[in-house]
Amino acid sequence: MPDHIPPAPPSVPTPEAVEAEAVAHASDELERLRSELAELRTQSADLADQFLRAKAEAENARRRAEDEVAKARKFGIESFAESLLPVADSLDAALAIKEATPQQLREGADATLRQLTSALERNKVLAISPAAGTRFDPHQHQAISVVPAEQEANTVVAVLQKGYAIADRVLRPALVTVTAPK
Repeated sequence: MPDHIPPAPPSVPTPEAVEAEAVAHASDELERLRSELAELRTQSADLADQFLRAKAEAENARRRAEDEVAKARKFGIESFAESLLPVADSLDAALAIKEATPQQLREGADATLRQLTSALERNKVLAISPAAGTRFDPHQHQAISVVPAEQEANTVVAVLQKGYAIADRVLRPALVTVTAPK
């Protein structure tokens, strides 16, 4: 009789054991998937909430911007109008004097013109009044007539009416007389 006992053959799992292990594994996998699904649903709800809040915030910002633009259009001239009120007051005061002398009328007109010029300048409305001899600029000047002169051709001889610009935009070109080509 041999001293040594041969090793037992490895145990082969029974079909029931294999099935039980598969069920246990499937059950664990199902639980893991349910947990992942719940987590994804929570994330989805959070993202949907964030999206709705961002959408509402964007809509509110758009609405506020529209309101500001509407107010700017409606009241943008307010500062300019306030600048002109002293001019209107001066004209009213001048008309209230029944027996004004020509000297008083002249002084009042000069003072009112200074107020008006100051109000225009404060609001960036600047006069375009080129000096004689200035080169004609079709972007700022409008030639009304051409006269023969000793000056170089296309230079301003006289200003018939001032022009005005606001910032870099010409509101009205200056009406000028220019020299004719020789």
